[in-house]
Amino acid sequence: MTDRSLPAGLHRDTLAVRTGLERSQHGEHSEALYLTSGFVQPDAETSMRRFAGTEEGFTYSRTSNPTVTSFEQRLAAMEGTEAAIGASTGMGAILMMCMGLLKAGDHVICSRSVFGSTLNLFAKEFAKFGVETTFVSQTDVAEWRAALKSNTRLLFAETPTNPLTEVCDIQALADLAHGAGALLAVDNCFCSPALQRPVEWGADLVIHSGTKYLDGQGRVMAGAICGPSKLIVDVFGPVVRTAGMALSPFNAWVVLKGLETLGIRMQAQCANALAVAQWLEAQAGIARVYYPGLASHPQHELAMRQQSGLGGAVVSFDVVGDTPEEARANAFHVINSTRVVSIATNLGDTKTIITHPGTTSHGRLSEAQRQAAGIGQGLIRLAVGLDHVQDIQADLLRGLSTLTS
Repeated sequence: MTDRSLPAGLHRDTLAVRTGLERSQHGEHSEALYLTSGFVQPDAETSMRRFAGTEEGFTYSRTSNPTVTSFEQRLAAMEGTEAAIGASTGMGAILMMCMGLLKAGDHVICSRSVFGSTLNLFAKEFAKFGVETTFVSQTDVAEWRAALKSNTRLLFAETPTNPLTEVCDIQALADLAHGAGALLAVDNCFCSPALQRPVEWGADLVIHSGTKYLDGQGRVMAGAICGPSKLIVDVFGPVVRTAGMALSPFNAWVVLKGLETLGIRMQAQCANALAVAQWLEAQAGIARVYYPGLASHPQHELAMRQQSGLGGAVVSFDVVGDTPEEARANAFHVINSTRVVSIATNLGDTKTIITHPGTTSHGRLSEAQRQAAGIGQGLIRLAVGLDHVQDIQADLLRGLSTLTS
């Protein structure tokens, strides 16, 4: 039989449509969806070996499933890691990572600019179990260095951040972590492997919310961790098997197919986002625009190096307002004046989405936490999709052109 295994050195765009388990005896061209909770074993001896982990084979979908495995293999190939493991959500992936790596008495350093739920997971939930977290500036490497302790086990960052698109120097943080005997985990949700592969800059683990760009059409929830096999298989695998934050086969199949168009979607959405960001900078009523693709962004040059020369598809901006109350009223006016873009809290969809972070994604934080993260009441986040740029601009202009202050 001809060897049909994939050759080495394929581009990530090819890996995005080709990586996965071998076809079944039916020769399906699109990857099969295995909707089953359990798998029939040929005999008791084989069942024993498979449950013991001494023989490969599927036993129960909480532990592994062919569709989930195909998703994991494809994402790992695109990220350039040895392996990946799926999770029910992006937050489930972060929880899995923390449960696998941390114990009471350990110390974590985390950017204070990360997603609101991530802040709460470290600051509240894991604090209850004796894990201490120090929150530092996303961009000031000196703060990360000063926060290191003898019991620091993990450095965690997302880049760019949600929603201010701050970019951290992955290589610099990796060097700090490794010098202290710790690991660096990077949330790659905003860029995806289409734009950025954190392991190429020294990261040990890459976190994904497959709910966002990996799916790309706002259909299902999913998460994943990418990294070395010794961690994925030996550390995180037992956590999923015990704690059960498993990825459903159906959701895995949806995201698996989404990965096939990730590259072309991200190229188009990044182009749209840059055009919208440049347009916003010229509009009245805007105090500031946050987008890594703009020359005005503080980490523009770093972002262009780390992100394949593209700025991503999320643009945030502050509307004017002399007081927090006035700024929020103006932000609500802009949001409520839209007729095309969707008012929702997700991102990564083909449909452009607008939201007010201060009362949604970061609404459960204290005011002090929001201030530390730079989340003002006039801040609006725009996740740019595939809508025509002129239609997005006209939709925003409905509110911007009618601001009363």
